[in-house]
Amino acid sequence: MTAPSSLRYRRILLKLSGEALMGEGRYGIHPPTLVRIAGEVGEVVKAGVQIAIVIGGGNIFRGVSASTAGMDRANADYMGMLATVINGMALQDALEKTGVFTRVQSAIKMEQIAEPYIRRRAVRHLEKGRVVIFAAGTGNPFFTTDTAASLRAMEIGAEVIFKATKVDGVYDSDPKKNKTARRYRTLTYMDVLRQNLHVMDSTAISLCMDNKLPIVVFDLNAHGNICRAITGSGELGTLVGAPETSWA
Repeated sequence: MTAPSSLRYRRILLKLSGEALMGEGRYGIHPPTLVRIAGEVGEVVKAGVQIAIVIGGGNIFRGVSASTAGMDRANADYMGMLATVINGMALQDALEKTGVFTRVQSAIKMEQIAEPYIRRRAVRHLEKGRVVIFAAGTGNPFFTTDTAASLRAMEIGAEVIFKATKVDGVYDSDPKKNKTARRYRTLTYMDVLRQNLHVMDSTAISLCMDNKLPIVVFDLNAHGNICRAITGSGELGTLVGAPETSWA
């Protein structure tokens, strides 16, 4: 593992989608994938990086799709928040089996299984080398876990958001459908908003832009990418928040 002196970031927020836990499955949690992610996060912690995680719940329940099927949107979103708590607990278990101390903090009170979200307590956990997993989004319907990631990152003073995806950055078109799609090496926030690029939702991007918080979009499936990202080595993924746009 890279020596701490070469680290580019000291406190990061990792945004994981619920789908990241599915592996090649169509829903649920794929245990080997969960173990692999936990192992990589553990390496980052051992390198001396403070890491918080916001996790989605799309592998279990997606509020928007349920809403279109006739369910009340607010009620569906609350159910989606509960799905993120399930994922957070699963990730906590996997991390602690690797020897990493963790805390799950929920935006919805459920003291028997998670701490309530308290900003100062979360920062203190990070300072003690614990991984903090933020569950239940913002605690409010109509806000995505992308927005929760941006909000929590700013509250805890993270230097960057790592947005883990299934592709190696942001492209001008779908690389799975268009073989000539080109990857952006850097993007401005306004590029993302104007071109409607699917990095994070517009509320999350606007929050990052207002607070000059960079976002690194990278491929979670390539082993070691989280560790590579914290050193800033090479041209990993796409950096959102650069002063100008460039191609990889």
